[in-house]
Amino acid sequence: MFKIKTEFKWTIIFIIMSLLWIYLEKITGLHHEYIEYQPIYTNIYAIPAILIYVLALKEKKQKFYNGVMSYKNAFISGLILTLMISLLSPLSTYASVEYISPGFFNNAIEKSVELEMMTKPEALDYFNTQNYMLQSLMFAPVFGIVTTAIVAIFVRTKSK
Repeated sequence: MFKIKTEFKWTIIFIIMSLLWIYLEKITGLHHEYIEYQPIYTNIYAIPAILIYVLALKEKKQKFYNGVMSYKNAFISGLILTLMISLLSPLSTYASVEYISPGFFNNAIEKSVELEMMTKPEALDYFNTQNYMLQSLMFAPVFGIVTTAIVAIFVRTKSK
């Protein structure tokens, strides 16, 4: 039987980290006065995201598999984690843009038009809650699967 208590715990930690990350971006000005730098600095988010995958799989290895975990088991655990994160990512995105940083889209639209990166209609199509929720639903599984495949290599028990 494959229990998912560890994956559930780390999914919640991942979502909380994601919401805190958005708050950090907001309070550092990346959602208003420095919004043109947000697409660059938001990539640093990958560091804590990957770290959470590492910690989740290491915990699964120690607590569920008694320190011995195959690549397959690590990969399956990571896929379960990815599935749960992916299912919650649109909700997390909604909370981020509607409650934590409600002015983000207006600021992003204004700046992208001002810098002539997009026309106003293009910016309106791109910077909105529905599009960002859809992007999170598509990006989370891709990021999660790739991260899982790599992290599982390092977390698995190597044969002697």
